[in-house]
Amino acid sequence: MNRYMREFVNTTGELLDSDQVRMMGQWKHHGPITTLDHSLFVAYLSFRAAKALGMDEVAAARGGLLHDLYLYDSKDKSAHPGWQCFDHPRAAARNAEGLTKLSAKERNIILSHMWPLGGALPRSREAWLVDLVDTFCAGLEVFRIYHPAKLRRRLGVCPLVTVH
Repeated sequence: MNRYMREFVNTTGELLDSDQVRMMGQWKHHGPITTLDHSLFVAYLSFRAAKALGMDEVAAARGGLLHDLYLYDSKDKSAHPGWQCFDHPRAAARNAEGLTKLSAKERNIILSHMWPLGGALPRSREAWLVDLVDTFCAGLEVFRIYHPAKLRRRLGVCPLVTVH
């Protein structure tokens, strides 16, 4: 594990150890990619970019890790009231607030990560960054350019439930 990975794990360790975050490994998000793998990918790249740009890397990492903490199968229409793109940021924010104390910046990162689809406007440079990194990571995943399970394994994060 390199220095940046160690710093990322130190920054997000309490969250990475939580059952709620590790549970994201049981649901698919983009094709074969789990929500956990996607969220780690977004959080790690956001952490690195924020650090390089002199931004709040802690908020970027925590907001990025929790941005999809909606904890249900997105393909199960009975699990959420409307369209997944519009609904899941609010569900993720509620779940994140139940897990840890969020700063106002972290809450806005979670709520605005689907802007303009998700509704909330990004109100910090870190929120804009996570929104862009999320879109970038999703593109790499959807087009099978990168599978972030490699990153999860390098970070030493174990899903609570393994997807078959």
